[in-house]
Amino acid sequence: YSMWLVRDIEETDERFGKRPEERSIEELIENSLIIVDKHEGPTSHQVSLWVKEIFNAKKVGHIGTLDPKVTGVLPVLLNDAVKVAPLFQKLEKEYVGIMHLHKDFDIEKLKEIIANKFIGRIIQIPPKKAAVARRPREREVKTFDILEVDGRDILFQTKVEAGTYIRKLVWDIGAEAGIGAHMVELRRIRAGNFSEEQAHSLVEIRDAFEFWKEGEEKYLRKILIPVEFAIDHVKKVFVKDTAIEAICNGAPLYPVGIVRIQEGIVEGELIAIMSLKNELVAIGIAKMNSKKMYEAKKGVAVRIDRVIMKKGTYQLK
Repeated sequence: YSMWLVRDIEETDERFGKRPEERSIEELIENSLIIVDKHEGPTSHQVSLWVKEIFNAKKVGHIGTLDPKVTGVLPVLLNDAVKVAPLFQKLEKEYVGIMHLHKDFDIEKLKEIIANKFIGRIIQIPPKKAAVARRPREREVKTFDILEVDGRDILFQTKVEAGTYIRKLVWDIGAEAGIGAHMVELRRIRAGNFSEEQAHSLVEIRDAFEFWKEGEEKYLRKILIPVEFAIDHVKKVFVKDTAIEAICNGAPLYPVGIVRIQEGIVEGELIAIMSLKNELVAIGIAKMNSKKMYEAKKGVAVRIDRVIMKKGTYQLK
């Protein structure tokens, strides 16, 4: 729950724009994301391409790559929603997996090693196969719990900062214990606010699409998440109808166009610019903090980074 600084009381003109929940399926396909429950085998890229084919989409993008062997939550952005990918770069991730120890080891002692050495800020060198440079980087491991033990197989659950390699984490734990360990299985159960409860298999997604083609849209409506409903973690400013068309043409947002501001925005932060119908208009870089946006008479409040809304949506004249 967040507090708002209200600059202005303003109504929105019902003739323009559309609340996300009132969009047609066609409109949703243009600007939504889908939480895919990725199966074992394909790359994340391949899964995105299958989604692209199902929807005959112009473009798709996925958030947080999963290795071919890893299953679970893979958010896929459709069409215009691809533009908001930067808003999802730092999502916390949660996994369950199986770690196999190479020798017998006292589990209490293992828990102690994990608690002392692998919770909090850790240094990781990405694995050889990683798509990033192999230099040490700091990541935060928020939790790492041992759920069950079956011989040398250990079922664990972990919450980590974006960009943490679990395979490497497991390997490092084994090395620290002096016995060696590797990851046998891994499933992502959460990425940011997206959980496996919202995830759908590719078969389910394709079936829902076919049902819609035959006139039954309720299944597909459940699967398509309007981009607006996926950005709870992003700070927002709401703007007047009269400011929207200029923003869609790339003009910065000036304080006079703002209706209300979420508290806690810091200068330089990537934020969302919303219409009074809760439509995502654009994302931009805050040039002022919340308080300043609230008080300022002039200056640039937000510099536009990417426009999401189609030009002409709020052509009020």
